Formats: sequence, C-alpha cells, structure tokens
Amino acid sequence: MYQARGEKHWIIPDGFIPPTSAEGSVYESHESICVLNCSSEEALLRLTIFFEDRDPLENILAVVPGRRTKHIRTSSLSAKGASIPLGVPYAIEVLSDVPVIVQYSRLDATQAANALMSVMAHPIK
Repeated sequence: MYQARGEKHWIIPDGFIPPTSAEGSVYESHESICVLNCSSEEALLRLTIFFEDRDPLENILAVVPGRRTKHIRTSSLSAKGASIPLGVPYAIEVLSDVPVIVQYSRLDATQAANALMSVMAHPIK
C-alpha cells in the first residue's frame, strides 16, 4: 500500500486561456492542471472555476488513478454545458477525496517566442 502525499484542497488563483496562438505556431496556447496521486487509492477531484463577473462553474469531476499522474487541460472542463471562455481571467479550486499534489502550467503561444509557465498550486491545510 502506497502512502498518500500532498493535500486535499488546492487553489490556483491565476487562470487565463489565451484566445489565440501565433499564426503558423506548432503549439496551441493552453493551460493544464497537473495532478500527482502517490496513493494506491483512486483520487476523485471536484473542481470549481471562479470568474470576476459571472457565477462559477461548479462540480466538475475528474479522476486520477492510484499511483498515477493526470494532466487536465482547462479548455476541456465544462459544467452543465458551460466551459471556460477564452481570454477571460479565472481561478480554480481543487478538492480531492485523498491527498494529491497539484501543479499548474500555461503555454502561451500568442507570439513567435513561446512562453511556458509552471507553478505549484497553493495548498490549503
């Protein structure tokens, strides 16, 4: 049995999916929630997406099998038919039923010189 590591509650305060990518770019601008589950147990994630000027998208579910990692593109998330709009700031709350480790990555391909940013989410104890 592998021991769980991490936390059950994480916050990512800065989300923004660029609305375009540079013409002819090999890469597409995107963001991902990167989750590591060190436990033997499957992790059930419940995500909430917060916005500045509209109600949140709530109860978005994702599963990370035991002893696995999962990269969840934020552009793939939806709740009740609504998804995260491009070019709109947002924040993410991640709740898990077992401790996990959460990282956040953004690839900005809006210019010929791409930028990759990756940071640890903020754990809540």
